[in-house]
Amino acid sequence: MSEDYNYKKLSNKLISWYEVNARDLPWRHHSDPYIIWISEIILQQTTIRQGLDYYNKFVAAYPNVHALADASEDQVLKLWEGLGYYSRARNLHYTAQHISRELDGVFPATYKDLLKLKGVGPYTAAAIASFAYNLAHVVVDGNVIRFVSRLFGITKAVDLKPTLDEIQTKASHLLSYQEPSVFNQAIMEIGATCCTYKNPNCKECPVANFCVAKKNNIISSIPLKSKKIVKKKRFFYFFHVVDQGGQTIIQKRTDSDIWKGLYQFPLQEVVSFDVSPNISFLDIDTQDYDVKKSKLFKQTLTHQYINAQFIIIQLPHSIDKVDQESYILTDNSKLKEYAWPKIIDLYFKDLSITLF
Repeated sequence: MSEDYNYKKLSNKLISWYEVNARDLPWRHHSDPYIIWISEIILQQTTIRQGLDYYNKFVAAYPNVHALADASEDQVLKLWEGLGYYSRARNLHYTAQHISRELDGVFPATYKDLLKLKGVGPYTAAAIASFAYNLAHVVVDGNVIRFVSRLFGITKAVDLKPTLDEIQTKASHLLSYQEPSVFNQAIMEIGATCCTYKNPNCKECPVANFCVAKKNNIISSIPLKSKKIVKKKRFFYFFHVVDQGGQTIIQKRTDSDIWKGLYQFPLQEVVSFDVSPNISFLDIDTQDYDVKKSKLFKQTLTHQYINAQFIIIQLPHSIDKVDQESYILTDNSKLKEYAWPKIIDLYFKDLSITLF
């Protein structure tokens, strides 16, 4: 059997499987590049189970690129709240403004031009090009990398460019026999639902008999990565200070660090919680105040472990002023109007803590 015939047979089996097993997802009913772009950006680093609700909220709030462009960054981040990887939301907003104002609302229609958009990399450009314009550019996301590397028994590290190029070449060869828009959905779907990272469902896989990893009993070791992420631990004290008039102090994160663009309470970062919290940096009168400490909260990010404790302070007087370059004085009852990191949202939702 020739190699070309093998590729064609594999490709046909994949499409036949997809026609029976495809999930009914709302963006699959669209060829509008805006809708596809929204769905792809939301689903980066996010499961469909989590991303579906955000997709529905975004499309309802911003049904077209002009509506998204006219929103404020704070509004976009608030709608994104809890989804993580907030640079995606900031890039989404920036690119919407660029398309609306510089391109008259018309999305680029070629892979090369799509790549010029901020926040759009090779995978997203290929997805928009194939789903919106049916152009023959294969998508290579984590699901595709896992499926193709197992199918062809690729044991080299997939985070190295030569290996990714090999995967891209083999996936492109499979795509060459099909409609790009259908094939790309199919190869992502089988990776997401059948050839999963743990406990793949080989019994339901239409190409299991061709799978080199299955034949050689090496599924669990593929895909291989050469680099192991070393996560650092960070320790935050957040000061939730409320005066007698119900005012509190918050700040917007503007540095190129985690959670850029989101809001937080005044923060003291320490090397460990063996160091006592010190509120002196706020330069407010804290004599005769009531103070409580929350339990510890934890959040795991890609490269960091965040540990946080909230110092809850009730002042018996009014806060006269704050450093307006660093802090915002707002009503404590309006905090939910701002976009917060997940770890602070967990604090808000913890019913074991009596707030104000």
